[in-house]
Amino acid sequence: MSGNSFGLLYCVTSFGESHGPAYGGVVDGCPPGLQLKEEDLQRELDRRKPGTSRHVTQRRESDRVEILSGVFEGRTTGTAIGFLVRNEDQRPKDYAEIAEKFRPGHADYTYTQKYGFRDPRGGGRASARETVVRVAAGAIAKKWLGERYGVSVRGFLAALGKIEIPFESWKEVDDNAFFSPSAKAVPQLEKFMDELRESGDSVGARVNVVAQGVPVGWGEPVYGRLDADIASAMMSINAVKGVEIGAGFRSIAQKGSEHGDEMTAQGFATNNNGGVLGGISTGQDIALSIALKPTSSIRLPRRTIDLRGGETTIATTGRHDPCVGIRATPIAEAMLACVLMDHALRHRAQCADVSPPVTWGKR
Repeated sequence: MSGNSFGLLYCVTSFGESHGPAYGGVVDGCPPGLQLKEEDLQRELDRRKPGTSRHVTQRRESDRVEILSGVFEGRTTGTAIGFLVRNEDQRPKDYAEIAEKFRPGHADYTYTQKYGFRDPRGGGRASARETVVRVAAGAIAKKWLGERYGVSVRGFLAALGKIEIPFESWKEVDDNAFFSPSAKAVPQLEKFMDELRESGDSVGARVNVVAQGVPVGWGEPVYGRLDADIASAMMSINAVKGVEIGAGFRSIAQKGSEHGDEMTAQGFATNNNGGVLGGISTGQDIALSIALKPTSSIRLPRRTIDLRGGETTIATTGRHDPCVGIRATPIAEAMLACVLMDHALRHRAQCADVSPPVTWGKR
């Protein structure tokens, strides 16, 4: 199976299945000399791991990461960083009854049609558990971006189903199980999720991500556009069905006099472009939003077909997130961090010696 790697200079490769022995990753291209230890990765992995509240899957995984290579005496060596996260709570028997059927909205059908057969245990390679590798790789990227350029990458849950969550403070985000930027909204979210879980159904979500401190100049103007690579990375996350950068679809109703971000001596007046113009960063915040579809594995009976094409019904038992968007914030942050680090290295390789005629804006 191809398609297990992303990035050009900061390249991430993942392997593993949901109910196999482990997930693992290889990060190639991290510069040498970065102080790095397993705890740096573990902090981010703990934010996305399952079983953290009653509102997510109750699969019990410690998600302890082991760094196998690329670090010596606490510093990166410039060689490939290999790491492993072992699966500790596999229950492949939960999927025995659906091995001959296709779950509506899941990748069961397309995987089988493409490869001739599939691993039905938790979706195999299609499982959202694969994102544990992305989060670990993103932790490295976050640390390097922060130390080298002062870039920070943060996200939050902006909507849960039809519930819009007002942004109040970044301080609230990591103090609740929803990554909600509003503590006042949490009781409503908990009530909604309790009712949803009882019904056996699922729901979608929207997650917003912001990168602050990004210098001007990252990205390429045609095929390596920063916004295109960000969109591609976000769409590669399980269940993501939409990506907006800046004003996104709101720009349809805007006029040119409203959408185009005016420039003053103090900086841009607005940020409808989301921090990218012509595929190149402007020095503003990189601002984006992703839409995640409802979880495909639900207890309610649905119509489907079996491996022989016969009509049947399916109901999925076992442990599943009623809303995959609740744990998606660290994943989206990680993917944005990986893309930004990749482009930082690409910009440094070609344009490190460029002295622009305009000093306005941070490089």
